[in-house]
Amino acid sequence: MHGAGQGESPGYDAGRGRTPGYDGSPYGEPPEEESSLVRMYTVTGGRTAPRTQLAMEALVSSATSAQLGLSYIREYRVISELCRQIRSVAEISALLGVPLGVARVLVSDMEAEGLVRVHHPQIDQGGPGLHLLERVLSGLHRL
Repeated sequence: MHGAGQGESPGYDAGRGRTPGYDGSPYGEPPEEESSLVRMYTVTGGRTAPRTQLAMEALVSSATSAQLGLSYIREYRVISELCRQIRSVAEISALLGVPLGVARVLVSDMEAEGLVRVHHPQIDQGGPGLHLLERVLSGLHRL
């Protein structure tokens, strides 16, 4: 891995969720791109659908107790910290301030790398359970 000081421009490795070679900001990302739509396109590698089916009510927990290092993109680090407490994909989307599709792609990629665990809802034919509806309502009230 080369440092940014050696003339290498920052690039995104979609398969690893890492931005190699950039160490110019505290988050490992160029500050001018932090909240742009172009950045979200780059972060997801242009994908709009997750690798696996991922319901917005699926619950996500961090798979590691250690903080992710600067070799991971900022969104991965934030999601990992947020998911120390179990969160739904919809909550992650809202707390990150990114579209739901982006959150789904990021969480799915993190699951594939073993960084988070996804707990898929078991919805029977009677519809969602009372507990799920209470969590959704609680999340909406927090917004």
